[in-house]
Amino acid sequence: MKVIIAGAGIGGLSAALALARAGFGVVVVERAPELMEVGAGLQLSPNAMKCLAWLGVGEAIGKVGSEPATLELRIGKSGATVFSIPMGEAARRRYGAPYLHVHRADLAGILAKAAQEAGARIRFGTRVSAFTREGAEIRVGLDTGDILSGDLLVGADGMRSSVRRQLLGLDHPRFTGSVAWRLLAPISAYPDLPNAAVVWAGAGRHAVTYRVRRGELINFVGVTEQDDWREEGWDEKGNKAELAKAFTGWAEPVTSVIAAARSCHRWALFDRNPLARWSDGRVTLLGDACHPMPPFQAQGAAMAIEDAVVLARCLKDGEPEAALRQYEALRKPRTAKMLASARSNMRVFHRSTFLAQVATYGPMKVAGMVMPGFVNSRQDWIYGFDATKG
Repeated sequence: MKVIIAGAGIGGLSAALALARAGFGVVVVERAPELMEVGAGLQLSPNAMKCLAWLGVGEAIGKVGSEPATLELRIGKSGATVFSIPMGEAARRRYGAPYLHVHRADLAGILAKAAQEAGARIRFGTRVSAFTREGAEIRVGLDTGDILSGDLLVGADGMRSSVRRQLLGLDHPRFTGSVAWRLLAPISAYPDLPNAAVVWAGAGRHAVTYRVRRGELINFVGVTEQDDWREEGWDEKGNKAELAKAFTGWAEPVTSVIAAARSCHRWALFDRNPLARWSDGRVTLLGDACHPMPPFQAQGAAMAIEDAVVLARCLKDGEPEAALRQYEALRKPRTAKMLASARSNMRVFHRSTFLAQVATYGPMKVAGMVMPGFVNSRQDWIYGFDATKG
């Protein structure tokens, strides 16, 4: 069986590797001219790492990643710790896999190399324009004028998916009211950076810091509320002075990391309410094409990786159309719950008044001191999940 995948992002490359390893013929169509050093850091929680180990790339990712000792919530201006959840060896024992931070380009490179070694082909510099169905055959038209024939089409082409548009019609994403800023800085900008994924919470904004690329770089994401931006995008150049102003007076290392960066980028955060369906016949969707979510649970990449594993497992064991129905039935409830959780976290991170912060973070701090096991267990439904089984 031949599978055509639209998009060579993390989800598309994971699907290419999973399907190629399962014995399918795979062609990936990617509009970029090559895999480029784009994006910044990604958090690969244990649920994602279980999938990547199953795909045979866990060890390679471990060599380029950084393993945090804790996950923390701190107050942005004072730096006071609200709670700290142990990771490192504790995560390996509790969940059976590590929690790692990686540079997006490093992960994409590892996945692409493994997928190609498993037999997948990647066509760069073109994208899917349209598709038609002729019996059991899918004919996919590219913007170069070429036509590919296959047995299955997977739309892993992101939030603005052309496959989704033809499959389900034109729709409009929901602007979350927030804009994210991203940048990388050398570890020398703040050598004492906590070996942790830290959320720095504040009024109408928050920041996230953690180490990537074996601890050599600091990844920074800042999220600010803004109601006058409606353009989707990922790679718009940002004004560093504007970013620094948004986080004036915040605790170290936030201000030092911003100051040390050569440049920054920003993008408006959009999501979509859960779709009524992802598949039609032998065409389906994966990752941001069907369940984009804001980064407030750090699970966007993980959900796409899980999708890829479940899709390959379903297809390996069943007739294609029935397998896609099974894939959708297995994935929709979890991704919808993750979206709801991410939306909820934004409200938690952005408490706008002192009283609201005390009312929210005070009980969290007490719980972390008195009932640390309960605080840790709140993430079990995410990190303890294993898409490679069941």
